Amino acid sequence: MLDYSNPSIRELIEARGWRELGEFDRLKAIYGFVRDDVAFGYNVDDGIPASKVLEDGYGQCNTKGTLLMALLRACGIPCRVHGFAIDKQLQKGAMTGFVYRRAPQHILHSWVEVHFEGRWYELEGFILDRGYLSGLQGRFAGCTGPFCGYGVAVRDFRHPTVDFDRNDTYIQSEGIVQDFGVFDSPDELLQDHRQEISGIKALAYRHLGRHLMNRNIRKIRDS
Repeated sequence: MLDYSNPSIRELIEARGWRELGEFDRLKAIYGFVRDDVAFGYNVDDGIPASKVLEDGYGQCNTKGTLLMALLRACGIPCRVHGFAIDKQLQKGAMTGFVYRRAPQHILHSWVEVHFEGRWYELEGFILDRGYLSGLQGRFAGCTGPFCGYGVAVRDFRHPTVDFDRNDTYIQSEGIVQDFGVFDSPDELLQDHRQEISGIKALAYRHLGRHLMNRNIRKIRDS
């Protein structure tokens, strides 16, 4: 899944000049690209490679994390993936109607950890692009404390820690219900903890559910 030798990924890195930057600026630039240039949205499957996420131009926690890891490793920054289960309540609003009712109670989630300046940083704040998060904050302008829903689970909705500046970043961490530990690659995470969903539900998600969710997200981003 971390196909960082794919031509599209190599060309992106070359065009952005990331390898010429110092390590901190390189890490911050890649993080910012995955957060904001790759929109929040739902791909066909968690198991797609990084090049497909880049081609789609959107992703969620697991798929954007795959792209982030591929870019980081291609640029010489050590990283790993940390797997969890989250309560589906934090997806309510992005998921609506029968899509939400039929979704598993616990959903596979992950963030990326990077080793930089002698410590591991937990990076989760890249999941939601700035445009979507701003649209959501505008829709719920009266919320000044905790918020759960629409892909968010944080203690401070107005000031979530989503910018990287030698710090951990979070946007869904308050919805975590189970910790699966760290893995060297998303392939290893999915081998042990692939989302439990029936064949019929998987088909419904691929061909209908995710499109409805992406439509809801676009409405919020464009509001």
